[in-house]
Amino acid sequence: MPLSRRDLLKFAAAAGVGRAAVPKLPFPTNARDRLSVTSYPFRAYIESPTNNGRKPDLKAMDMTDFPRVVAERFDVRNINPLGDHFRSTDRAYLDRFVKATSDARSHIVDLGLGGRYFYSPDAAARQEAVEFGRKWIDIASVIGSPSVRQHLHGKKGERPNVELAAESLGKLAEYGGKRNVVVNLENDSPGSEDPFFLIAIIEKVDNPYLRGLPDFGNSLLGHDAAYNERAVAGMLKHAFNMCHVKDVVETDSGQRSAVDLKRMFELAKNSGYRGYFSMEYETKLGDPFSGTKKLIDETLQYLT
Repeated sequence: MPLSRRDLLKFAAAAGVGRAAVPKLPFPTNARDRLSVTSYPFRAYIESPTNNGRKPDLKAMDMTDFPRVVAERFDVRNINPLGDHFRSTDRAYLDRFVKATSDARSHIVDLGLGGRYFYSPDAAARQEAVEFGRKWIDIASVIGSPSVRQHLHGKKGERPNVELAAESLGKLAEYGGKRNVVVNLENDSPGSEDPFFLIAIIEKVDNPYLRGLPDFGNSLLGHDAAYNERAVAGMLKHAFNMCHVKDVVETDSGQRSAVDLKRMFELAKNSGYRGYFSMEYETKLGDPFSGTKKLIDETLQYLT
């Protein structure tokens, strides 16, 4: 059975987790040590009851295999798993995942979460979103992730609302502060995760545990390169520990846009960003293993 909230809180307390005024993380300086790989591009392989991207004709991979695969295939010792890719959230499974990560001499640097309705006009839906986030912050604390990436959803016809989103996400950030877990917002879905909407939320909440997660390519979808540059620069001002790296994005209709990675890394350097860069290859373009290797090589070129 999944862990109860009481169990998670007990385990987090046993790990010595307490309130911190601001998040602190000793970031590495070596270029390769700043790399991470997210599990999202490998969703077709990952066996999990909550993974909608699984393709049964491909060889199955459990999330407990992922740290070793990333270390062996890419010589990268940081991972960015998605919560939907965990086969279970019971304590025994989480313990196996933590051990597998340690055995691979790897680290969990962010935990990706699915979307919830943080700015819904329905107060019950907003509260459900906060409770969902709190549950996964507890899990992040147990497995040793310094942050969670929280997606925002919006229902058709609902306009993004800074006031309501800030109220809900402010509660989540306050809870994250109690667990020493940062809540990251990523520029992703147009509208509900428009970069300037997210920036407005972060600035209104004004809590060091609510931060930006700049994705280098997502804001090219439906926009031009100048917009994407403004978006990434704005998100970097609020970034803490995580950026997502892409070199190409593709729309559902097949339109492709190349990411100016050289410029993106210049923006990151100029902003003083010291955190991790997680590879998130666009799988519409092909094999995630060769694509991730290419992204790693490109990233190392700009970091060194």
